[in-house]
Amino acid sequence: MQIRIGYELIYECVQATPMILNLHVHYSRASDLQSPDLLHTDPGVPMTMYRDGFGNWCTRIVAPPGRIRLSADGLIRDTGLPDPIALGAPQTPVESLPEEALVYLLGSRYCDTDLLAKFAWKEFGSVEPGWARVQAISDFVHQRVKFGYEYARPSKTASQAFAERQGVCRDFAHLGITLCRCLNIPARYCTGYLGDIGVPVVPAPMDFSGWMEAYVGGQWHVFDPRHNARRIGRVLIARGRDAADVAISMTFGPNKLESFKVWTDEVAASA
Repeated sequence: MQIRIGYELIYECVQATPMILNLHVHYSRASDLQSPDLLHTDPGVPMTMYRDGFGNWCTRIVAPPGRIRLSADGLIRDTGLPDPIALGAPQTPVESLPEEALVYLLGSRYCDTDLLAKFAWKEFGSVEPGWARVQAISDFVHQRVKFGYEYARPSKTASQAFAERQGVCRDFAHLGITLCRCLNIPARYCTGYLGDIGVPVVPAPMDFSGWMEAYVGGQWHVFDPRHNARRIGRVLIARGRDAADVAISMTFGPNKLESFKVWTDEVAASA
C-alpha cells in the first residue's frame, strides 16, 4: 500500500530565529519513500542537515522576522500489515543488553523513574518478564490515562500523567516507557505519522503521534499505550529517550505557531 504523508507548519517570528527541525522520515524507512518528504520553506532560507546522537535526521534553519511556512508532501510504501507481535519474546538480563540499549534504562526529562519504581515492581513484578510484562504495562496505561488534547501540557512528566490520569499520546508513551525502565526493560520514545488506516476514522484534526519501543527478545518492538492495538501504516520520524529528544521543532527565540496541519492518508491503488 501507499500512504501520502506531510505537514504544514506556519510560525510568526519576532526576530531572526534559529530553529532545529525534526521532521524527516526516519532513515530506516528511506528506501520506502516513493516521493521524498522534502522540506520546503516560504520564504526560502538556507538549510543544513545533520544526524543527531540518536541517528535522527535534523534540519537547521534561521527563520527571518515575520511569517515562515514549513511544509512537505511525500509518498511512502508500506507493507499494509499491523505492527509485528512476538508473544514469547523474553526479557534480556541487564548484564546481557547491548551497550546502545543501556541509555534507555535511565531516567530522563519526562520519564522520572525514581518516582514510579516502587509502584512498578509492586504492580508488574509478578508478571512474566518479557513481552507479557510490557503488554501488561501497555494495558495498564491505556486503562488508567484518559486521552484528550485539552490535557496537553509541555512540562508534564510520566509521574504527573500517572497521578492526573489524563494526557495526550506522548504522556501515554512516557508513562509506559518509565514503567518499563523501572523494571529493567529498555524503552524509548518514538514520534511519527499514524493515520486512521484499518480503523474507524476519528473526527479530529490529524497530528503527529507518539508511541514507544521496548527491547525484548533481542530486538526493539513497537508498543502503543495510547491505542493499545497493533496498527497499520505507522511511519517513524524519530526516536529518543523521551519527547525532549525528538521535538518536531526547537526554536531559539520568541515565536508563535500560527497553524499546524498534518496528513497521513492511504492512497487508493490505481485501476
